[in-house]
Amino acid sequence: MTDYRRVIELILEELVAAGAVAPTRCECHGFTYECCPDRVRGVMDAGATRLGLHAQDGGDGDVASSIDHTLLKPDATAEDIDKLCREAAEWKFATVCVNPTWVARAAARLSGTGVGVCSVVGFPLGATTPDVKQFEARRAIFDGATEIDMVLNVGALKSGDIRLASDDIRAVVSACVERRVVSKVILETALLTDEEKVTACTLAKAAGADFVKTSTGFGPGGATTADVALMRRVVGAGMGVKASGGVRDLQQVKAMVAAGATRIGASAGVRIVRESRGELSPAGKASGY
Repeated sequence: MTDYRRVIELILEELVAAGAVAPTRCECHGFTYECCPDRVRGVMDAGATRLGLHAQDGGDGDVASSIDHTLLKPDATAEDIDKLCREAAEWKFATVCVNPTWVARAAARLSGTGVGVCSVVGFPLGATTPDVKQFEARRAIFDGATEIDMVLNVGALKSGDIRLASDDIRAVVSACVERRVVSKVILETALLTDEEKVTACTLAKAAGADFVKTSTGFGPGGATTADVALMRRVVGAGMGVKASGGVRDLQQVKAMVAAGATRIGASAGVRIVRESRGELSPAGKASGY
């Protein structure tokens, strides 16, 4: 039986820790100084690294290997998925991230390329029940998914129903553990308070998830360096942090990595890698996945 008391104790410990010492704040983000790209850019340019990217090599391959090449639009066609897979194989992205209906097709197209297939569960609202999410994860894994990005039950968390929120995560993580598949928990950070983000990260960590992830790309906001920094502090060095939603250029990727991200979800992966090679000028500001 799950020790929910211990889970709650862990959450309380993290909440106390989060408020015990007032963090140093920067004017641009109002959070810890590590979140600010302007503060870390000099360090990054000097060759510093943070888990997911190896900037001192200067190679685009390391940038590509940190990116989930993403296409989650509802009107994506079979031809669009095939193009996504061709790009992923050519540029050597970590995975393609697709809706469950396309997993089998993507797995077939990417067989032997070394590129994984990531699929989403309970997407994009997270409002289905734990047993349905678990079945959805198992079906995606059966079809060839090597990574599962599940959406947290945001409503349960915001209602204070820690038991349901925990069961929701554990149902999917257990299905992933059975088949040795990577599990990621999408928090939809734009809908959460900082305290709720701490709670969600703690629940994901307690459940044995491999990553926490910022956003679906369909919510009211995407990834921010402040949220990534907070998530990294809570989960520690042993878990991955995926920044997704609105990451469209190399500068944003570097800022997210400096804040603690080890994986990036982006539909602009090709542009980002080409920019890292010096083939393109920086992209203009954009939003969405």
